[in-house]
Amino acid sequence: MLSDLRQALDRLLWHTEPKYTSKVQAFLIQALRIFYGTFQDLKSGLPSLRAMSLVYTTLLSIVPLLAVSFSLLKGFGVHNQLEPALTNLLEPLGEKGVQISRQIITFVDNIKVGVLGSLGLLLLIFTVLSLVKKIESAFNATWEIAVTRNILQRFSNYLSVILVGPLLIFTSAGITASFNSSAVVNRFLMIEPFGSILLFMGELTPYILTTLCFTLIYLLIPNTKVHVRSALYGAVVTTILWYMFGSLFTAFIVNSTNYTAIYSSFAILIIFMLWIYISWLIILTGATISYYHQHPERISNKSRILRLSSRLREKLALTIMQLIGHSFHYHETPWSAQTLAKKINISEQALMIIMPALLSNELIVVTGEDQQHYLPAQSLENITLEMILNAVRSAEETPALQPDDIDSNRKISDAITELEQAISDSTKNKTLKDLI
Repeated sequence: MLSDLRQALDRLLWHTEPKYTSKVQAFLIQALRIFYGTFQDLKSGLPSLRAMSLVYTTLLSIVPLLAVSFSLLKGFGVHNQLEPALTNLLEPLGEKGVQISRQIITFVDNIKVGVLGSLGLLLLIFTVLSLVKKIESAFNATWEIAVTRNILQRFSNYLSVILVGPLLIFTSAGITASFNSSAVVNRFLMIEPFGSILLFMGELTPYILTTLCFTLIYLLIPNTKVHVRSALYGAVVTTILWYMFGSLFTAFIVNSTNYTAIYSSFAILIIFMLWIYISWLIILTGATISYYHQHPERISNKSRILRLSSRLREKLALTIMQLIGHSFHYHETPWSAQTLAKKINISEQALMIIMPALLSNELIVVTGEDQQHYLPAQSLENITLEMILNAVRSAEETPALQPDDIDSNRKISDAITELEQAISDSTKNKTLKDLI
């Protein structure tokens, strides 16, 4: 029974072409595939480990982050909304959230930016940037990106997140408070149908602004071009999970007396850390959903293979060199790791097993402002097939351990020599240009 169910799910996910189905069926199939890929990632435990590391970083950096945001947002006149917004953000913690927000605000008020001095201010900003850099590393790992931003790019992107993110959260809290206290709004609420419409808009606005905040995070944090549609897709799911798990957290954790009985006065800290962990896990799950929405071809099990046999390495290296050489010879757009992976139908992680070997043997070079595109490092006539094969066959070898360091009898050494000579003879006088 279970085997039949797995086969039926496999046929639905991987053997059904969405373009031959209705729009509704295609959307459902895509959603199921994204759910499958996200579930597999969560099952691996890596998102959970990244969320745990971000808990520690958040605890160290939350006060400096709010202090910097508080100083920047004074120019917008919304800095007075800091405590209501923080209380709203910690709403799933119930009364404990109010206590924690008041304590954090006290810490923020104690940070006098004007008297810190240049060194103190730089240390404050460094702490905040370290937090966002840690977040970027977690997002880049989700998007399978190995290249990091330069200093100028980091500063501009991080400043956008530090400024715009809290601004949207504060605006959400402010609008919610206005709907609950404004006399003009209360008068309109008494007039139908305006009352029902305003009530609905007042309840919907925080969700919209929260979704917009998550969308900007998914657009700006990863060091790659994220499509707005994919970021919005992940943000919508994240917003739903955020409020749903917030309600569950309040019902089952905060209102439970077990934590207070076990941890006593430390219960509030434990609950706070649990909520930070759940929050980061939800945000990273949304990042994974955005990633798979933009790259649905990487959901299948085939794209998850991270170990390559010798045959796969050799064929992959020749294919990569042929594509890079072809685009260079015919003056076409240079290939990046993303476009190569999509063309070859393999994951970027598997691709990056081969690329360092080709780079270290000076067969290809990186180019462009973002250093993410590849060109041949030599003339196509000078790059032989033997050079390409030797590059991947010797990849991961270190000076500490070479084939000649292995003690073996003479017959084995002779056999290996004959094999290498056979490869050399079969690729003799064949260059990369011959493959183009």
